[in-house]
Amino acid sequence: MDQRAYNQYCATARTLDIVGERWTLLLIRELLTGPKRFGDLQASLRGLGTGLLAARLKHLEREGLARKITLPPPARTPAYALTEAGEELGPPVLALARWGLKWAMGDRHDTDTFHPGWAVLGLRACFDAEAAAGFRAVYEFRVDEEVFHARVDDGTIEVLHGPAQHPDATITINEDAFVDVTGQRLTLAEAIKTGVASASGDRAALRKLTKLFPLPPARQRD
Repeated sequence: MDQRAYNQYCATARTLDIVGERWTLLLIRELLTGPKRFGDLQASLRGLGTGLLAARLKHLEREGLARKITLPPPARTPAYALTEAGEELGPPVLALARWGLKWAMGDRHDTDTFHPGWAVLGLRACFDAEAAAGFRAVYEFRVDEEVFHARVDDGTIEVLHGPAQHPDATITINEDAFVDVTGQRLTLAEAIKTGVASASGDRAALRKLTKLFPLPPARQRD
């Protein structure tokens, strides 16, 4: 008998049998933003040892959630990508992110690691499709050395790592300020006013930014 299994004929229990172990959902989080090499996953998931990472990836392969691929030229290196079943975990992971922004973030601990690239998924989690109806713009975000961009197109969004070819607006901010904005201890407007962030580009797109990506008001659980 598999000791990790709940042994319940229940959709929730069966799902947790597959993705409920430590690090598994975080691996899926990483792969939701595109294929990753083993080293990329190691760099993003500090604290996850090489052996355990390999074991979790084998588990995802065995369960049909991830598969090995070869990245296209010029990389031509082995990587991991989600299958159709793995991609369909996107909405539940985004829902967990939204819940966490509202109920779980709190203050950053000294032992907490942070990777600005995680905001790629965070932007998708906060995106307000209704506010984006009939609106089109490309936003580029520069958080220290990390660069990613969001393409908003009439109620839809595509968020990708790397710079945009022709951004309508660019936000530049340091990591500490970005963490404070995400944790709702600082607004983007305050960050710009104090000089720890800057914004350039189309003014209408910049004014629209906070309406497109509203953070849920932080709440205490008690």
